[in-house]
Order: sequence, then C-alpha cells, then structure tokens
Amino acid sequence: MKLLVTGANGQLGRELVNLPTAEGVEIIGYDRDGLDITDLDACRRVLAEQRPDAVIHCAAYTAVDQAEADPDGAFRVNGAGTRNMAVAAEEIKAKLVYISTDYVFDGTGTSPYNEYDNTNPMTVYGKSKLAGERLAQTLCSRYFIVRTSWVYGKYGNNFVKTMLKLGPEKKQLKVVHDQIGSPTYTRDLAELLVELAGTDYYGIYHASNSGVCSWYEFAKAVFEESKLDVTVEPCTTSEFPRPAPRPAYSVMDASSLRANGLQRLRDWRDALKDYLKDSE
Repeated sequence: MKLLVTGANGQLGRELVNLPTAEGVEIIGYDRDGLDITDLDACRRVLAEQRPDAVIHCAAYTAVDQAEADPDGAFRVNGAGTRNMAVAAEEIKAKLVYISTDYVFDGTGTSPYNEYDNTNPMTVYGKSKLAGERLAQTLCSRYFIVRTSWVYGKYGNNFVKTMLKLGPEKKQLKVVHDQIGSPTYTRDLAELLVELAGTDYYGIYHASNSGVCSWYEFAKAVFEESKLDVTVEPCTTSEFPRPAPRPAYSVMDASSLRANGLQRLRDWRDALKDYLKDSE
C-alpha cells in the first residue's frame, strides 16, 4: 500500500512520514514547497506521477485566530485545496483521508458529539474545515473524514511543548478550566490513519485519545508526569479573550470506530506518558 501525505512538514504530517511502517506499506510526504494544494494542476500532476493507493490529506490552514481576519486564505487552503486533492484522488481511483476538527461543532453540547450530529461551526477556521469535509464527500467516492482534537506530538508547536517551556520559567501559570475536550497524541492518530487507509470502511470518524479533561487538568498532568514543580491555577476563557471563540465542549464519541470493529485510541494520560518518555 502506497500512501501520499500532504502537509508533510506539519505536526501530524511529519509524524506520518516518520512512522515505522509494516512491510508492504510505503509513505511518501509532500510539504508546501513540493505540492501547493491550492493549485489543481499541481495536485493532478503529483498524484498521476505517484499513483498512491490513498492520500492522507494533512495540509491545512490551522491558524485559528488569524483565519478570522483572513477568511479567503482559510477557505482557499481548507476548502479549495481539499477540493483539488479530492478531484485528483478520484481521477486515479485513490482513497482520500481528510483530517478535520472538533471546530466543526459549536461546542455548546454537554454530551459527546456523534459523527452524524449536526455541525455548527462558530469560527472561520471551523467553517473552512467543514467546507473541506463537504467537498471531499461530494467529489470523492472513497473518503474517510477523520475529526480530531487538541493535537500534540513530537513535531511543531503545541500545548504540551508550551507548558514544558513556560512552566520552569514562571513556576506559576493560569490555564483555562472551562474548555473540555480530549488531547490527541499524533503517534496514536497517525497509526490509526494508516490502519484506516488500508480498509474500505469509508465514512466519518471521530478519533481522539480516550477520556476527557480541561486544559487546566491537561496542564497539571503534563507537570505531574514531567516531575516539574509548577503551580497551575484555573481561570475562565473570558480572562483570555481571543479573536476566534474556542469550543467550550469538544468531546467526541468514537462510534464509527466501534461500529467498524476498530480499536479506539488509548486513554489520553497513557498517551501523554509515552510522549514525554519519547521526548526525553
């Protein structure tokens, strides 16, 4: 099985490209310089040359706050860029794995979101990612839409790295406690994406590590597992206003994984322990 990864320099893309793979699995990665996903001709050319069995489409406009002031940029990448990959994949009969987000929901829920619950994005970023979902569904006959949340890992910037940097410097931090969700380790997600791409279980999936926490609880866990003496104080979202509203509730139910007999991702705390161990 040959897999082509877009956004190969990003947090998830680099994890996929560097993933130890089983015999018979080849993963090739394209970063922005190698493949401009906003150029349909380039997408067609690269996929026609490489002829992968599946495309794992990680390339995205992920600057949530910046997107509020740059909606055209967000929709160009997340909407039109995904359309281009879907069209190019369909032409060579490749599967498309599109990485989406908890931001397609409004975050006002109180119970985990099912894959087929109504979406209602509240941000430009969320709306542009939902546009990508709909274009993938419309234009590609063999698609997986995989929504995830609170992603962190070895590559790129993320919440865990920020805490590990700020904690020892400040010794006391305020972290919001009124946003609830599920952290996701890129290694666990990457392994699931490769597994999914090898199946014909098409559809929409929710894939985050199991369990639920607030950002405040997540930060405390990072310091506890790292044996760092940092005082973390809870605060509210309103104390740290941002251009784009954050979902208050981002917990997603992995019913599609269960329905297809696929293993749900392990508990977020166990994943965090492994990440910190691997980062030493």
